[in-house]
Amino acid sequence: METLTCDGHMGTHIELDLCPGCQVFWFDRLESLRLAPGATLRLFRVISERKQVPPGPLKQPLACPRCDLRLLVTHDRQRNTPFQYWRCARDHGRLITFFDFLREKDFIRPLTPPQLAELRAHVQMINCSNCGAPIDLVHASHCEHCGAAISMLDLKQIERTAAELQQADEQSKTVDPALPLRLALEKQHVEALFASLRASQTESGGPLGLLEMGLKLLAG
Repeated sequence: METLTCDGHMGTHIELDLCPGCQVFWFDRLESLRLAPGATLRLFRVISERKQVPPGPLKQPLACPRCDLRLLVTHDRQRNTPFQYWRCARDHGRLITFFDFLREKDFIRPLTPPQLAELRAHVQMINCSNCGAPIDLVHASHCEHCGAAISMLDLKQIERTAAELQQADEQSKTVDPALPLRLALEKQHVEALFASLRASQTESGGPLGLLEMGLKLLAG
């Protein structure tokens, strides 16, 4: 894993670990709660840069990197968005995927029935952004491998959250002013997403995930 130094509250620093290949973060005990607003924005940028294609399924069982004890899968909820992670029973920390970190921060929402119908009219096959398994949209509305609902980035929520985080972080002056989170894509983002999905499928010859395409559009 790679070590990433982030800003914490009260002028502290946090060294968290990430694996770009598996697309997971490891947070030692309470590190996730100690992240400063600017650090959350930085991790969002890291995800947008690293999450180009869905990862493969995580090899089970997962072990704690501190004590080698088997990690326990844990289900949680942030507002109305469920997410999961794997925690150490000895409280050494937790492992969370990029996808579930975005769900924890309320950046991702499931598609509504009309949006799902519109997607099916344009695209027949996508990859699950959580585990990478293919999803046949004609016959399924969730990933049959890991059970994740078909979801996409909520651009309005990202804009609101980014504004809140930037406002909360103004005093520490740690936010990168070049961070591309001033979004003006609400009117055309669905059309652009569908166009990019079709173009990418033509170029790559295979399906991509909605989350990956949303991050690509956002980075652009």
